[in-house]
Amino acid sequence: MLGLGLALAPTVQAQVYKCVDDQGRVEFTDQNRRGCKQLESFTPSISSPPPVRASAPIPAVRPPNPGSTGPAAATTPTSFPRVDTAQQRARDDDRREILNDELRLEEKKLADLRRDFNGGEPERQGNERNYAKYQERVASMREEIGRTETNIASLRREIANIR
Repeated sequence: MLGLGLALAPTVQAQVYKCVDDQGRVEFTDQNRRGCKQLESFTPSISSPPPVRASAPIPAVRPPNPGSTGPAAATTPTSFPRVDTAQQRARDDDRREILNDELRLEEKKLADLRRDFNGGEPERQGNERNYAKYQERVASMREEIGRTETNIASLRREIANIR
């Protein structure tokens, strides 16, 4: 009886429309309006929810062995390629030089950005008759200055980590 009832039940078809308004915002809806295009129609299946599986128990965390001094030292395989000290020092010097070049470029970029930013009051451009457009440019300049300062701090930290 249940199978016959489900077979005779009306099928549900849903129409989905993609609408784009004048400002370019996208909305998906089931109502057809001006500026909407119909997407593929689909028939949702009426079924029971998937069975819930019991998760595995979380293992208990064991306290460290009181006799140990810390984690075990990692062993390097004998077939692992080795670099002599002089070659590694040369690589580190090259890396330091590259990072210092990047640091100088970022510092110059920051100085230029701060000069253009003019303490939060940059000069208005000809296409910024609308004050909101000006404020948007000032906010993006402020964000760019923040990113550049973060890059400089990261480069300095990286240089300090070189042996």
